[in-house]
Amino acid sequence: MKKYIYISALFFIGNISLAVAGYGQSYEIYQGDTINRIDANNLKQGLWKIFNRTKNLPGYEPDQIVEEGAFKDSRKIGVWKRFFPNGNIQDEIEYSNNRPNGYYKTYFENGQVQEEGIWKNNRNIGTFKRFYENGQVSQEFNFNESGKRDGNQKYYYDNGQLMIEGDWSAGKESGIVKEYYENGEIKAEKNFEGGVLDPEKTKTYEPKKPIKEKVEPKTPIANVTVEKNEKPNPSVSSKFNGDGYAKLFNLNKQVSKDGIFKSYKLMDGKWFKYDENGILIRIEIYKDGRYIGDGVIDEK
Repeated sequence: MKKYIYISALFFIGNISLAVAGYGQSYEIYQGDTINRIDANNLKQGLWKIFNRTKNLPGYEPDQIVEEGAFKDSRKIGVWKRFFPNGNIQDEIEYSNNRPNGYYKTYFENGQVQEEGIWKNNRNIGTFKRFYENGQVSQEFNFNESGKRDGNQKYYYDNGQLMIEGDWSAGKESGIVKEYYENGEIKAEKNFEGGVLDPEKTKTYEPKKPIKEKVEPKTPIANVTVEKNEKPNPSVSSKFNGDGYAKLFNLNKQVSKDGIFKSYKLMDGKWFKYDENGILIRIEIYKDGRYIGDGVIDEK
């Protein structure tokens, strides 16, 4: 009995990709490496490079790599990378058994790190950092194993000066939380117990030196915008015009954003994130357009 193998060649600018299939298996040869292998059981194995010719994402060329990483039995393992249209890395996320689990790092399109931390059981644990687009640290948080902020927490101005510092316990402010002016002078000392402020023990301070008034941008600082596929609840008669309160849903009719918007940007509220299987993996909380922490996912 004869067995046949067919080979088809796909040529792209600067690269050659050979698609090979036979004996119930298939793979590609890309720059000398074997990629995108499907075994005899129709399961993805080994290194995969996902080209935009299969994704059709806006802004990318068909031969651009939009994502790469390893599969084992069609489940993502190890570090996976996604890329911006300009070729810079968008994020690096460690996977285990097809779920984000371990160290991760996200980037701005200019190449600066945006966020880094450890993800486990659908929540942040351990140390967490978020950055401004200019490279300065914006937030330094610590999370316990339950995904709640615990221990010392810090916020910074975009010039690098400390803005807020204090201790949290089980997700709530505990003890004295200090606030600073942008020039580094102490602004307030607030006393909390179980997340509740004690006004009688709060101290405020006038700046010793004149504070140069910072001209705020006309546009909101938030960068979490409403996506084209997000729509408000159809049962709500009023049409969402990008301002005010709204609860938005994705194409799977899952809540995606819930809160107060300004010019289609989330200012105060929650951003619900799902994996490719539609499972809720993260709830980011925003106040005044800034990320302030994660909500706890109810596992029930």
